[in-house]
Amino acid sequence: MKIIIAPAKKMLVDQDSFPINTTPQYLAQTEQLLQRLRQLNYTEIKSLWHCSDKIAQPNYDLLQQLDLHQHLTPALLSYSGIQYQYMAPNIFTEAALQYVQDNLRILSGFYGILRPFDGVVPYRLEMQAKLTIGDANNLYTFWNSQLYQSLTPEPEPIINLASQEYAKAITPYLAPNQPFIDIVFASIIDDRLKVKATLAKMARGAMVRFLAEHQIHDVAAIKSFDHPDYQFSEERSSAKRLVFIYQH
Repeated sequence: MKIIIAPAKKMLVDQDSFPINTTPQYLAQTEQLLQRLRQLNYTEIKSLWHCSDKIAQPNYDLLQQLDLHQHLTPALLSYSGIQYQYMAPNIFTEAALQYVQDNLRILSGFYGILRPFDGVVPYRLEMQAKLTIGDANNLYTFWNSQLYQSLTPEPEPIINLASQEYAKAITPYLAPNQPFIDIVFASIIDDRLKVKATLAKMARGAMVRFLAEHQIHDVAAIKSFDHPDYQFSEERSSAKRLVFIYQH
């Protein structure tokens, strides 16, 4: 069983909490992307990033001096968005750390796919960014099937805790009958499921923590997620979608 999650825009450098165990698998392709990004002028990169000057300028300056081999942080600790805050990997037990190393993968527009203790640097590049590189007119084409091949060399169930933007880098390449299970955290509004982005990110982080702490290796066991704010809904779930309803 493999679990996929999305990265976060907010990143930090932490060289003290945990050592780096591995190098990102597709670092040569990341180097290609870095060189391509450096070809863009400030106006072009700001447009690619869809952000303000306050965010774009320091990130543009950082891009010019980025070294993919220096000041590295383990991937799982490098992202500081809401999902990662609620996951709290810095206080995982040894068994939980080993679980995520074996089962959890972070999808990334810049690095492709990351194991928790791959060494990374802060970057800004979303998977859906309209970046052309070589013959590829976007990052989905650039990465092609490589991310899927790295994720499950032998077909196995994939638990999707990523956003649609990132899951789309995997789903076109699934083997026949390979289970791909979406985990949905939603509220019921007017008898319809409504996903609220912030709450969903919080719950995804908590779910990773639950899976790691309980050493979950069976899809059915995910239903026992014991979060005080969520309850599993059998009637709204299916073989390909497990739905948890917000209780407040």
